[in-house]
Amino acid sequence: MAPALMRLALALAVAVVGCCAARQPGGRVDLWPMPASVSRGARTLYVARDLKLSTAGSGYKDGKAILADAFRRMVAVIQLDHAINGSYHGLPVLAGVNVAVRSPDDELKFGVDESYKLTVPATGSPLYARIEAQTVFGAFHALETFSQLCYFDFVLSVTGLHWAPWTIVDKPRFPYRGLLIDTARHYLPVPVIKSVIDSMVYSKLNVLHWHIVDEQSFPLEIPSYPKLSNGAYSYSEKYTINDAIDIVQYAEKRGVNVLAEIDVPGHAGSWGVGYPSLWPSATCQQPLDVSNDFTFKVIDGILSDFSKVFKFKFVHLGGDEVDTSCWTTTPRIKSWYVL
Repeated sequence: MAPALMRLALALAVAVVGCCAARQPGGRVDLWPMPASVSRGARTLYVARDLKLSTAGSGYKDGKAILADAFRRMVAVIQLDHAINGSYHGLPVLAGVNVAVRSPDDELKFGVDESYKLTVPATGSPLYARIEAQTVFGAFHALETFSQLCYFDFVLSVTGLHWAPWTIVDKPRFPYRGLLIDTARHYLPVPVIKSVIDSMVYSKLNVLHWHIVDEQSFPLEIPSYPKLSNGAYSYSEKYTINDAIDIVQYAEKRGVNVLAEIDVPGHAGSWGVGYPSLWPSATCQQPLDVSNDFTFKVIDGILSDFSKVFKFKFVHLGGDEVDTSCWTTTPRIKSWYVL
C-alpha cells in the first residue's frame, strides 16, 4: 500500500477511536469491536486534562513501564490536538484510571489472557475509572475501550464521557486476530509499518502477519546469507536485522505479535539474484532447486536468523502456488525426485 493510502487508513482508524457517545443517534454507543458485556447509566462526566494513572499488582517485570506508555498514548488519542481549557468548575470530573494487573508475567505469547473488566463510576470523590485484567495486554484493550467512551465537548472545551456508570467485561473470541502486510511487492518504510501496528491496536488486533519475501523482492538482510537481499527492489528498499528487531519490539510493547513469512519453495525468484544456484536454471528460476543441498542450508540459515528476531510461536513458510514445471524440465532435478 502506498504511504498516502496508509496514512488514510490510519486516519480512518483514528476516526473509529474518536467516535463518541455524543455523536451517535438515539444515544447509541459504538464500541469497536463490541465487548462481550456492556452496561451503562445516564450521567455525564468530564475527564481531567491531567488524567492520572495508578497501578496495582506487583512483581511483573516491565509491565508498569509499558502500561504507563500505553496510558500516555491513550490520553494523546482522547485529547488529540484539542485546546482543552481545563475549567471544570462545578462539573463532575474523572480524575484518573486505576489499573490492577493480576499476573506477574508480561511476556507476549500466543494465547495470552487478554480479558479485562472496565468500570467507570458515576459518583464518588475523587472519581477514578478502574481496570482489572489478568495481564498487561488485557489492560491495553481496556484502555482502548476507555478511549472510545470519550469525546470532546466543543462548547465547554473539555473531554467528556457520557452515560456513567459503565461496566464493561470483555475478552477476545479468537486468540489469533491478524492483519497481513506484503513488503515484497510493496515496500513499506519502517515508520509506515509502525503506523499499521498503531492502527491494529485501535481495533484490538494482535498478530501482524509480515509477508516479507516473495518472487518480486527479497528486502530483508539475512546475516547468514547476506547476498539474498541483492534481490530487493533497490539498496534503499531493504530492512536490516535491526529494523526487524525494532519493528518486533515496537509491536510487542503494544500487545502485537509479529508473524514472519518467507514463501517457499515457490514465489522465490528473488532468492537467486544473490545466489543463482538456488534457481533450477538461469532461464527457469522457480521454484527453488530442491535437488541442491545448498537450498536447504539457506532455508535453515534464514530460520536460524529469524529465531533471533521473531519471538512469535509460529513462522509461515508459504507453500502456495508451486508450479513444478521447472523441476520436470530440468534434467538433474527430474532425476533427483524420480529416484
